[in-house]
Amino acid sequence: MKRLTGLLIALLGLTTMSFAQQKKGKVTGQVIDGNSKIIEAATISLVRAKDSSVAKISVADKLGKFVFENIDEGKYMVSISAVGHNKAFSPQFEINEAHTLVELKTIELVQATKTLGAVTVSSKKPLIEQKIDRTIVNVEAAATNVGSSALEVLEKSPGVSVDKDGNISLKGKQGVQVYIDGRPSYLSGTDLANLLRSMNSNQLETIEIMTNPPARYDAAGNSGIINIRTKKNKQFGYNGSLTVGYGQGVYPKTNESFNFNYRKNKINLFTNLSYNYRKNFNDLYINRKFINASDKQVKSLFSQGSYIREHGSSMSAKFGMDYYASKKTTLGFVVSGFNNPGKFSNHSDVNISTAANVLEGITRANTNNDRKWKNFSTNINLRQLLDTSGTELTADLDYLNYNSKNLQDLVNAYYDPNGQANRTADTLLGNLPQNINIYSAKIDFSKPLKKNAKIEAGFKTSYVKTDANAIYDSLINNSKVSDLGRSNHFIYNENVNAAYVNVSKEFNKKWSGQFGVRVENTIAKGNQVTTGQTFKRDYTQVFPTLFLQYTANAKHTFGVNYGRRIERPDYEDMNPFVLFLDKYTFQQGNPNLQPQFAHNIELTHTFKGFLTTTLNYTKTTDIIQEVLEQNTDKNETYIKKSNIANQRQYGISVAAGFPVAKWWNANLYGNVFNNKYDGIINGGPVVVEATTGQFNVSNQFKFNNGWSAEVSGFYTTPMLWGVFKIKSLGSMNIGVSKQVMKGKGSLRFNVRDVLLTNKANGSSRYSNIDASFHNVRESRVANLSFTYRFNKGKVAQRRRTGGAGDEQSRVKAGNEN
Repeated sequence: MKRLTGLLIALLGLTTMSFAQQKKGKVTGQVIDGNSKIIEAATISLVRAKDSSVAKISVADKLGKFVFENIDEGKYMVSISAVGHNKAFSPQFEINEAHTLVELKTIELVQATKTLGAVTVSSKKPLIEQKIDRTIVNVEAAATNVGSSALEVLEKSPGVSVDKDGNISLKGKQGVQVYIDGRPSYLSGTDLANLLRSMNSNQLETIEIMTNPPARYDAAGNSGIINIRTKKNKQFGYNGSLTVGYGQGVYPKTNESFNFNYRKNKINLFTNLSYNYRKNFNDLYINRKFINASDKQVKSLFSQGSYIREHGSSMSAKFGMDYYASKKTTLGFVVSGFNNPGKFSNHSDVNISTAANVLEGITRANTNNDRKWKNFSTNINLRQLLDTSGTELTADLDYLNYNSKNLQDLVNAYYDPNGQANRTADTLLGNLPQNINIYSAKIDFSKPLKKNAKIEAGFKTSYVKTDANAIYDSLINNSKVSDLGRSNHFIYNENVNAAYVNVSKEFNKKWSGQFGVRVENTIAKGNQVTTGQTFKRDYTQVFPTLFLQYTANAKHTFGVNYGRRIERPDYEDMNPFVLFLDKYTFQQGNPNLQPQFAHNIELTHTFKGFLTTTLNYTKTTDIIQEVLEQNTDKNETYIKKSNIANQRQYGISVAAGFPVAKWWNANLYGNVFNNKYDGIINGGPVVVEATTGQFNVSNQFKFNNGWSAEVSGFYTTPMLWGVFKIKSLGSMNIGVSKQVMKGKGSLRFNVRDVLLTNKANGSSRYSNIDASFHNVRESRVANLSFTYRFNKGKVAQRRRTGGAGDEQSRVKAGNEN
């Protein structure tokens, strides 16, 4: 920590000294209504024109007048809002050495007259918004999102792919960090997928996709960060919504949620409750060839069909409060949790044949899991304005706990080619509890500087402890016998300390930039209590980021950005324990895993604000990927993570959103990229390469009498997922919605994957590995939902979410088969 503190202080000193003294500006104005009457106590915001950030806030006096003083050089606008009136903006103006005083013309606010009961009618947001550093998906803008889970909404988002196991990639690159309300989810793999499946789309407000986050964010996330923001009603008084929904695929599903917000005087209270019931199927067909390593001849063939059924419920609750102690000080806390019990069964048939495809035997495996997965998290936060120029200090303290319990029984029965039992079935019973505690604290400082610049700096520390204790018993003659060879107790501790500094500046009318550097020190220790094996890690890394933007004219804007990022191994993936999936398939951790590092470069061009083209290049070293290892003598396959290779990717993406007609809006996205992996797996060289295209299209139609509709879809050509080659897949979705009850209610109906084309098929062939799979899941579902909205009040301005780091995205809170 001393090294980090010293570096940060030095960076702060050098940066602050580089900005000389300059003259300050002043802005004055007055607010009236449509009848030329004075509007008292209107909220006046001084907004930076380059990024819409608020520089200062004031309130109109009894004469409707306002004044802003001590303003740095730069381009600004003034935003005015008042109860019962539509928001208004002044024309853009500039403060510089030649113009230090700006006297705005009297600004007239138009009275808001179009209301439906207690509900104010507002313009509908576009589905996709392109910002300088992120892409924003407005979830409610798509009718086909109704009844979907958060994972299904992500799957339809630009550049995002989700594989058959729920693993997420962005622009063809794995290693995505998923945040929820600005806080890392602290989950990965199957457990992250389960969390996202348990979240209703009616809980979501936006999805923010950042391929190259700035220095204030954790450096974790090889391909970037996806931040899911849940609905946060932002009005004084009370407001909220209630949603009920029903879905029908092969099996039924339900989703219900309730959101409520109340603000009065200095107190703001908010809550969110949800409940889901789900039942799903997933049929997986796998063919494997076991090849002798010595002569490369096929020894045996495996044909396996797994029929997976899952049902359960998920309940989540969130409660928070903001206390506005003064105009400069805000305190807040958030408490949330979820309970996700469920039952998971897998019936598997394995046909074992000779190389000549002559059936030798059949193994039937039945696996049942009774899982209980709980989470509790709390956040305490502070926001302190230090002066009138916008200097700000924020602080967050976070605690999270994930607790999972999984009772597993695995029964293997053995038959000859005629279907007659030829040996006694064996039964394995597992008790697989896991507990994870995460502590995080961070402080962020932000200060406007001279000449239209801004500096940000901060510290963060996090501590994670995971405790996984797998206890297995064999059932022999109806009696439990401890199976110490298969049991395992693994404890992992990790401490990450970080410091960053970030400087942004508008150099002139055309050029602006941002530079940041983040330093992270990682100290980790793993202890396999059962065998006494331990490992330690201690390393410090520097992560620079750079953003430059050039505005040639009103039509053309160019940008370049660079960032270095890290992807640490998931906690459970470093546990050397062997987890039984079936008699011949195992999942094993790897204590030798090292973090992977990536260099990301992007060049962007935006035309008229609606058409964005991006060229990207990524070089990743020691990439972590799932690989297969086979024991040909025992016909066993081990699934494990390994630092398999170096990866190189380059690509081009185009995003456009535009009105086709007054009643028709279209959003198009296309991404073409080339992935190449070059490394050594299982002692042999592996070079795989493929070019892939990803395409998303969404059409929104708005009709009279409150009717709207949507037709959307995606298509992905064959692609690489590590050492797996995935065949093309796609999906088409349709939906309609109707405003009812004078705008207070919404009825929505949609069908996802209408043509039943969202199926995953692929293969992996290298060294002595030759395996292919075909996956059929419940992708076509019809959903019907009703939402009732209520409110009474005016718009508020603040909602705090929290500030933990990337730790949550690496947790596997339960044991999964």
